[in-house]
Amino acid sequence: MRSDFDLVDVAKLTDKIIFDIRYSTERNFFERRFYIDDRCLLRYGTAKKLIKANEYLIKLGFKLKVWDAYRPLSVQNIMWEVIKNEDFIAPPWRGSIHNRGAAVDVTLVDLNDKEVEMPSDFDDFSEKANIYYNSCSVEAIKNRELLAEAMTRNGFRRIESEWWHFYDEEFSKYEIL
Repeated sequence: MRSDFDLVDVAKLTDKIIFDIRYSTERNFFERRFYIDDRCLLRYGTAKKLIKANEYLIKLGFKLKVWDAYRPLSVQNIMWEVIKNEDFIAPPWRGSIHNRGAAVDVTLVDLNDKEVEMPSDFDDFSEKANIYYNSCSVEAIKNRELLAEAMTRNGFRRIESEWWHFYDEEFSKYEIL
């Protein structure tokens, strides 16, 4: 029997979410690979919420694509050395909710796995990443807000600086790993 505290590979729990773990590749802002594999690891309690959000979206003709999930503290240290901006990277001495296995970076895809329009790409550290940025198409705003609705109604919260970042509202029960 799994506990909410267990770190699990979400792909072993569902085949209905798309995974494109960017930090297991060089296709990210840092242009380097941080992870040795492309598993999407989360606390089981958080993973269950992510699956519920995805089930909600499927009924509306969309699915989730995950770009990042659990992030080791060692990776947090490296990222902080490059971007010392707390709007985008939590300082390693405080730790990130990603380091607890209770945060995800996600976007929407259609049922054919094609990404829908959003205000920016992942890891865009400009004003376009902000959840209140509206100098983009109406479609991008609509998609961003649909993603936010699906996530927040299923136990996640969002931050202002990154439209793609959501964290489990119960994150504080999980320790930094």
